Amino acid sequence: MQADAPRACRFGRRWYLNNESWHPSVPPFGEMKCILCWCVSGETHCQRQECPPSACSSPATRDNPCCAKCR
Repeated sequence: MQADAPRACRFGRRWYLNNESWHPSVPPFGEMKCILCWCVSGETHCQRQECPPSACSSPATRDNPCCAKCR
């Protein structure tokens, strides 16, 4: 008996290989750089980048557009 080959994942109109990761593109917003998706045995998993809480009153997002940091 042969083992099944790793399955690919479909996200939108694209196919991704097993263990491949990508930033999803969501119309009309475009590429979501703060979200990472990956394919695991035919299942798509996505997660938003986790950011530490900001300790200041007016954080900036200059270095990392996903996470705010104090100036």
